[in-house]
Amino acid sequence: MQFNRILPYFFVLILLASCAKTQVEDPDNPSPARAASEELETFQLEPGFKIQLVAQEPMVQDPVFIKFDEDARLWVIEMRGFMTDTLGSEEDKPIGRISVLEDLDGDGQMDKSTIYMDSLIMPRAIGFFADGVLVSENTSLWVTQDLDGDLKADTQVLLDSTYASSGNPEHSDNGLLRNVDNWYYNAKSRLRYRYQNGDWIRDTTEFRGQWGISNDDQGRLYYNYNWSQLHADLVPPNYFSRNPNHSPSTGIDHGVALERAVYPIRETPAVNRGYIPGVLSEDKRLMEFTAACSPWIYRSTLFPEEFYGNAFVAEPAGNLVKRNVLTEAGNLVDGRDPHPGKEFLASTDERFRPVDFATGPDGALYIADMYRGLIQHGEYLTPYLTEQTVGRGLVMPVHLGRIWKIVPEGKALRQTTRLSDKSNTELVEFLSDQDGWYRDMAQRLLVERGNALVKNELVNLVLNQQAEQLGRFHGLWTLEGLGLLDEALLFQVLEKEDDLLQNTAIRLLEPFALRSVQVQNRLAEVMKAAAKDASEAEALQLALSSDVLSPQAQSDVLNSILASYGSQAMIRDAMLSSLNQREFGLMQNLWKASDWTARDQNKEIFLEMLTTAVVKGGEAHEMKSLLALADSPGSELNWKQKILISGMSIQAANSKDHEPIVLQTEPSLFSRTDLPIDESRLEMLRGMFRWPGYAPSEELTAENQLDEGAMKQFALGRQKFLVGCAGCHGSDGAGAARMGPPLVGSEWVTGDERRLAMILLHGLEGPIEVAGKTYDAPDILPVMPAHATMDDGSIAAILTYIRNEWGNHAKPVSRRLVSSTRLTSQGRVYPWSADELNEHMETLPPPETK
Repeated sequence: MQFNRILPYFFVLILLASCAKTQVEDPDNPSPARAASEELETFQLEPGFKIQLVAQEPMVQDPVFIKFDEDARLWVIEMRGFMTDTLGSEEDKPIGRISVLEDLDGDGQMDKSTIYMDSLIMPRAIGFFADGVLVSENTSLWVTQDLDGDLKADTQVLLDSTYASSGNPEHSDNGLLRNVDNWYYNAKSRLRYRYQNGDWIRDTTEFRGQWGISNDDQGRLYYNYNWSQLHADLVPPNYFSRNPNHSPSTGIDHGVALERAVYPIRETPAVNRGYIPGVLSEDKRLMEFTAACSPWIYRSTLFPEEFYGNAFVAEPAGNLVKRNVLTEAGNLVDGRDPHPGKEFLASTDERFRPVDFATGPDGALYIADMYRGLIQHGEYLTPYLTEQTVGRGLVMPVHLGRIWKIVPEGKALRQTTRLSDKSNTELVEFLSDQDGWYRDMAQRLLVERGNALVKNELVNLVLNQQAEQLGRFHGLWTLEGLGLLDEALLFQVLEKEDDLLQNTAIRLLEPFALRSVQVQNRLAEVMKAAAKDASEAEALQLALSSDVLSPQAQSDVLNSILASYGSQAMIRDAMLSSLNQREFGLMQNLWKASDWTARDQNKEIFLEMLTTAVVKGGEAHEMKSLLALADSPGSELNWKQKILISGMSIQAANSKDHEPIVLQTEPSLFSRTDLPIDESRLEMLRGMFRWPGYAPSEELTAENQLDEGAMKQFALGRQKFLVGCAGCHGSDGAGAARMGPPLVGSEWVTGDERRLAMILLHGLEGPIEVAGKTYDAPDILPVMPAHATMDDGSIAAILTYIRNEWGNHAKPVSRRLVSSTRLTSQGRVYPWSADELNEHMETLPPPETK
């Protein structure tokens, strides 16, 4: 190392040591900046592991993103412009950089740093591809290349000027995760990208998370929000967004870990909302997540077996890392804290700020530690936090940072290797590696090399039933990335395989079925046979892929799935997502089906979902047919007709998006006296049509009528209620035996909306009195779980709905009220009891009357 490189290192270390010494002696600064060796002594780590220093300032400064390349080099984004003072005055300065760290002597610590790109404004993510690196900087996404092999960017070409367009680092696109399907996905974003045949493809996808994104072995995507630690997509990307007339309430943005409690091992008064009662405990420690970021699925065999597939979540505001054990049940994934009360990693150093993770090729878990006092972006910096930060001496120093790695005690790390030097045959072998990093990297390199001669080796792997399942899975996606798949191979895979490979083959057959009627017909026969005794996982994929079949074949597949799994909300959503412009056809088939005579709550829910989609579609001939189905002159309405009428009236709030449908005469349905809806809803239903002598009024004057915005909330709330609440409270709100109390006529529903919001946010346990009757276990479940992972808008919609259905009448609930209730009740990590909640309400100011 040259002397002129050593000198800056020397002076920075002297300055840091001096600063630390000065601050230790300062009673006004209880959290002095420490040298890395001193910070190391502050860690409390789960037994059986040890933490080691990999790199420190000035080699790395303000690290926010870390990723290993195919040659085991660690790439680090250094966001040096982030909040260097309470005003964020250097965020527009080109002082950020991307560095590449190398361990030259194999001792586990980085020896060499090469600056790949310098003079960057707020860089936030990188993604490797072929001969270059995607770089997110400021508000743009760049394609960069190192042409001469010196690990320095020589070219920079703009790929997307809209990427991260908001500029705010807490709320802009980030991630650039290359998933098994060969697409690059992002958090806080609706964008994904793919590199194919030398060109970049830009596509829209579902919105995901806030900061950080990860995937598991099956390619499920994981992300989070600062207030909710772990979410996931349980269905492959872009399936649930296909039908514009259906809004799924499951599968996407699924709250995996419901637990919100965190357990710091030091006081944490310098958090943004520490002034709100309940955010901090009596000993001034953070109670629940407030800055959750960068969820990471650990996919290595270096740690003990029970750690494989665990999710690690960073909480920089609490100076800790949470571990979640993930378990699968059918199509659901659930996360739990294995050691409540004690975190996987925590520090007594207030400047320990874990913000990102990576699994190294050696199997270790690497952690980017921004190491600073101030981590809240200036746009959201409260006066309270400003006072705490300045008063506690947490603003300076800046431009520190460390990279740590966690390894098990008594176990040697895996020897790393340069995958770029491996032959295609060797890379095919790595597709079956026991560690996810090697499988992912081998797939990426094989796809990017684009050598068609590797096809036979990949096909042999895919068809080898003695090979590792995940290797065969990656083999299929490698063939897909190379454009070397054929339908003959995929049908072979379908013959005798487990759910993962069968589902992958069905998914990959979709484009072939769209191009060939012969393939479509063959696939239809396979899917119809499979649907009769499908597992939950297979039924989900069959429902998702059924849209490539003919309408009749799709109906046959969905009828079988509905009969077996109609009680599962995610499978119902999957069916609707595949029925764009085919909803009414399936409804007609079900209407006449012999097994749809008897009333059943699951059938009611699905019929109403179909009705909603048809109404949203607004096709005149279908709407007229709905009216015909809904009426039976001279006889009583059956349950299907009542569901149809009620569903149409609920969705009438969206009818202003369509011109009224012209009828020849007034439908006799509107003159009936036994309709299952009140006068105000009937008026809205009538307003969807016009006929000679009648035109819908612009103003609805019925008593207790919600305004247009609230009615849209009401309609959305009904759909979400059916998915998340009807199982316990009944689709009619009357309650369900051994599940939940009634909502009809409940003072808990129509009373103070803040109390109702707190029930959904935190849960309720023990006995509860409703309309003079006490409900308790075993007549109902002992605990109603929290729904805090649900977003504020969804909670507000559900509450607005139940407060204005079944004869209940109360003012709508706004997203803002739910948001403020979530904020002011932060720190509540256990369900309320009825008495406790009522006592708490007495401490609150009277509700607003406007």
